[in-house]
Parts: sequence; structure tokens; C-alpha cells
Amino acid sequence: MHEFKQALADKKPLLGTFVKTPHFHNTEVLSKVGFTTICLDAEHAAFDRRDLDTCILAAKANQQHVLVRIPNDHHDTILNTLDLGADGIVVPHVKSAQQLQNIVKQCYYGHNGRGYAGSTRMAGYTTNNMQQNLAHNANNTVVIAQIEDIDALDQLDAICQVKGVDCLFIGRMDLTVALGETDPNASKVLETVAKIVQVANKYELATGMFIANLDELDHWLKQRVSLFLLGSDHSFMLAGARQLKATFEQAKQAQ
Repeated sequence: MHEFKQALADKKPLLGTFVKTPHFHNTEVLSKVGFTTICLDAEHAAFDRRDLDTCILAAKANQQHVLVRIPNDHHDTILNTLDLGADGIVVPHVKSAQQLQNIVKQCYYGHNGRGYAGSTRMAGYTTNNMQQNLAHNANNTVVIAQIEDIDALDQLDAICQVKGVDCLFIGRMDLTVALGETDPNASKVLETVAKIVQVANKYELATGMFIANLDELDHWLKQRVSLFLLGSDHSFMLAGARQLKATFEQAKQAQ
């Protein structure tokens, strides 16, 4: 089993970040840092298939594990993303076990499952044989279900028992809005996030999340949350630019 997929199964702490810019340069640069994974955000950023193709290529050139947060759970979306060589997908708005079962089925080869092609990047452009491709798909592919809707909360036990799902990623901001709140630190929101983690832990299923306040890291690590997708190329650019500007202003005032 691929080390990332195994690490999720073992609930080891894993750090990744989002890439919001649909250009391979940003992916290439961040792939030099040593994140456990990076996640191309095709749900909320302007990635088309060509952008995903070049960004996944840039990640692979640096041996970088790469996930894609896809915009929907459609068969062609899942197939295209995995054929391009993504190591896994993050699927938004998973609301039921039945939906998740269908998603998992589309991620793996088999009866009524993922369509097979030996000419893709994932298949080595025909240089791998079918046995190798089937093994790669089974041992490498990561399926992450994003939980961010009230509908999913009553289905949590069933969702956690779907065979083939590797992790639940908690969409805290969407949950905040869904719960009628505007503060992601509202008690109702934190209680809901804690409930998702608790139910997943009951079934030994990994959980992941984005948090804006890094002071929360210790708390969630103690709750056995394992996958943290923190920051993004946009936030890194803004932070660096603001720091540079502040440093310059301080130096100017000292004259």
C-alpha cells in the first residue's frame, strides 16, 4: 500500500496545503517544500482539465503526492482526475452512505466501476501492463469524503462504514453556514466538528480538516485528527507580501 494511504489508515499526522492557482508554476514551487501532500482545489478555483493535467505533471516531476478536490461527484470528473495521475480525490458535499458507495465504486476498477484505459499518465502511457495498473489503483488511490452538510450528520455512522473510503474531511466553513452561524468557533459548530471526529474514531476512520487558527492544532491532534490541509499558495503570497511591507515600513520609520 502507498505510504500516504497507509499513513491515513494508521491515523498518522499528515500536513498538506491547498493550491488555488491553476498554473503549474505554483504547484512546482510548493512541491519543493516537502509537504506530505498538496491538494489542487478544482472546487473553488478555476482549474479546467488542462490545468489539472499540467499541475499534476509538475507535482509528479518532484515526486509530490497530489490530491484534487473535485467540483462534483460525477463519473467523468472522477475518471478524468485519476487518469491524469492524481493520487486521490477529495469529494465535496458527501451527504449519504449510498452516495459515497457510488463514489468509491467509480474510483476503483471492477464491475460497473472505473473505466479502464492503458494510455493515461496513471497507466504510464501504455508502458505498464494491466496487472500493474490494477495494483496501482487498488494500493495507491485515496478517497476522501468531505462532510459539510447537515444532511450528512444523521448518516455519519453509515458513511464511516462505507468500504473503500480513506478519510472524512470536515468542511468547517460550510458547516458554519449550514448551521446558521457566521463564526466557525461558535459552540454549535465546534460541537458538530467534534461529533464528526468522535464518530469517525469509533470506526477507526481517519479525519482531516482545515483550520485557520494554528493554535487549535494541538487540540485536534489529541483528538486523533490526522490530515491537515492548511493554508494555500494565495495565503502564503499574502503573508509574505505583508511581512515584507511591514518590515520595510519599520525600517523607513527608523530613519
